[in-house]
Parts: sequence; structure tokens; C-alpha cells
Amino acid sequence: MQKEKVIILVMASLLVGFVAGVYAGIRFSSKEVHPTGAMTAAPSVPAIPSDEEIRTLEGVLKADPNNLKALITLGNKYFDAHRNQKAIDMYTRALAIDPKDSDVRTDMAVMYRGLKEYDRAVKELKEAARQDPKHVNSRYNLGIILLHDKKDVKGAIEAWEDCLKAGASGEQAATIRQQLQELKALPK
Repeated sequence: MQKEKVIILVMASLLVGFVAGVYAGIRFSSKEVHPTGAMTAAPSVPAIPSDEEIRTLEGVLKADPNNLKALITLGNKYFDAHRNQKAIDMYTRALAIDPKDSDVRTDMAVMYRGLKEYDRAVKELKEAARQDPKHVNSRYNLGIILLHDKKDVKGAIEAWEDCLKAGASGEQAATIRQQLQELKALPK
């Protein structure tokens, strides 16, 4: 009887570990773009910004409301803290100053996705891609939203093919190619 309890305990521990690993994998893979607009080789959990960092940046913006660097940095802090609407507000102000910043526009789209405003996210990603024909991350995230949120397989395939043409490389390109292969193998 004791041996059976040990076996059950070991099996339960393995199951919990497996589930935690799957959850962590999903959690990390859902963070498509780092606030710099670049994919990171090894996903990491961004540090939650301190209240002091945020207050400092808010102070800078109070003194200089059009400080582009402070707007983007504060937007990125809010991005890391999953404060979607606050990040969008900062990115909107930054884009009013520099409307052609495809990294900021892509980060803003990711925040719209967090608010489940998928059509707005798609619009922003398409604009980022239009403004910068080599902007890989806008196309990559567009594919993710089209596939997972809009259920548009054809659109996702087109976005990821464009992403490869725009110059996706390394691990990101390998992931895209794998996804494309799987999507193209789906019954029509």
C-alpha cells in the first residue's frame, strides 16, 4: 500500500511539472515582440517597472510633454507591466510626434491585442508594415493575430510569407517556416 502511494505521488508530481512546463511555454511564446520591437533569442520575463521609474518618466513628461524618448520608454514600461491602455496612450502620443516608427506602432498593436481589439491591432500592424517594407515584427505579429484571434489561416500564411520576404532570420524564421508547413498541410 505504501509503495502505491509513493508511485501515485511521483506520477502526480510529474504531471504537475509537465503542466507547469506547458503553461510556461505558452506564456513565453505568447509574448511575440519585446518592447524594442525585436525578437529575443531566449524569451525572458521582463522586469516589472518600479513605481519610482514610472513616476520619474511621468515627471519628465510633465516638464516636457513631447519628449519622444520618455514617451516611448514609459510606453515600454507599461507594456512590461501589462498596463495595455496606458501603454497605448504613450505610444499614441509618441506616434503623433513620429508617425513612421514601426516598432512603436507594432508594440501598440500588441497592446491592442491584449485588450482584444483585434481589428485595431491588425490595422496598426498593416500600417507598420506599409511604412517599413523590411519591418519583420509587424508581419510576424500580424500572422499571430490573424491565425489565433481572427481565425484567418489564409491571411496568416500571407503575413508570414511576407515576414520571410522582409528578412526574418534565425529562430524566428525557423518558427515561421514550421508554422507555414503545418498551416499549408491543413485540410482545405
